Amino acid sequence: MRELGTHKENTWCSGCGNFGILTAVKKAITALVEDNIKLSNIAITCGIGCHGKIFDYLALSGIYGLHGRGTATAQGLKLANPKLHVISFGGDGDSLGEGLEHTLFAAKRNMDITLILFNNGTYGLTTGQFSPLSNNGYKGLSTPLGNIERPFRAIPLLLEAGASFVARGYSAKIDHLASLIQQAVLHKGFSLIEVMQPCVSYNNTYADLNNRVKMLEITPNEITQSVKLAADPEHVYLGIFYRQLLPVYHEELYQNANPVLDSLSHQQRLELLSK
Repeated sequence: MRELGTHKENTWCSGCGNFGILTAVKKAITALVEDNIKLSNIAITCGIGCHGKIFDYLALSGIYGLHGRGTATAQGLKLANPKLHVISFGGDGDSLGEGLEHTLFAAKRNMDITLILFNNGTYGLTTGQFSPLSNNGYKGLSTPLGNIERPFRAIPLLLEAGASFVARGYSAKIDHLASLIQQAVLHKGFSLIEVMQPCVSYNNTYADLNNRVKMLEITPNEITQSVKLAADPEHVYLGIFYRQLLPVYHEELYQNANPVLDSLSHQQRLELLSK
């Protein structure tokens, strides 16, 4: 398999959790290729933010889109060519702020895509404003006296929206995260992986996460139990919270058709026009 890295200079802050996510993604894609998935059938999308720079550091095809539009472009890629395994990268602000409606509807439709949600609880690229997932009391550039809002809870929110595979990883546990990504990509349906990742510059949560992370022993059978574990105030549980096979959008829409592979040639279109 060819090298997945690029020649681009990496501009993430030293110690950023994004490095762990990038390494885990490379490990997962390598494993997927070894599992006979063609590298040419893996596509990526992203929005704008520190997370989006991963697009520059992966030698994969895809779309580097507008702020919050990563899941929208991912849905477009999948609908155009269902053969693709589409991975969308999004920040907590990008995917659950500017792009909230796209993310919710992708889950609602059970689009066969994977969203890797970089949750650092802040808008890091624009120097530390509070995000939809920032904790109450978070002190940043836009909330110097502390965030007065309650954060969204990504896993309960996406479960309610209709996600059929939901998991949580930690950027410091690379092998575990790589395994989650591999399973999410292979899952047929909308897959969410919330990745807890410290922002060393504006929300350094390494000490807190290292003290609170705990592995799920089993995947819960009931959504109510999944929600309870995901929202546990004492522990940050890692693992798969929910997995179920449900009808996927592109097959419900046009069964086994593939707009890219089934499209008419230029000559065929001209002949139809001439008639």
